[in-house]
Amino acid sequence: MGQSQTRSRSQCRSKKEEITVNFLNRDGETFTVKAKVGETLLDTVIDNDVDIDGFGACEGTLACSTCHLVFDEDIYESLPEKLDEEEDMLDLAYGLEDTSRLGCQICLTKEMDNMIARVPEGINDARDV
Repeated sequence: MGQSQTRSRSQCRSKKEEITVNFLNRDGETFTVKAKVGETLLDTVIDNDVDIDGFGACEGTLACSTCHLVFDEDIYESLPEKLDEEEDMLDLAYGLEDTSRLGCQICLTKEMDNMIARVPEGINDARDV
């Protein structure tokens, strides 16, 4: 098995351009924030102090599935291919859907402006398995 590959700010190549991202929380509340093109969705949640309980517990090291998000089909289809490590963590996520991804692995692009990232009903911290 090869060396672990996670996406980080340096790999996403952060740019100064901003987009709007909408997080639909499990309680139905929507958080609308500004995010930098090139940063990950996990970074966006942290940088904007978005109140999503338990989100990003492993800080983007692909050791949990707490940054699990569900996307609309058009956004999902535009995302880069999943790494094997992400696939493994998603297998442990609650509420897995066909358009599920981990926020720590999604680098924002201009085309994602005004997208909705839905937070599933429950979380599962894979580190506890």
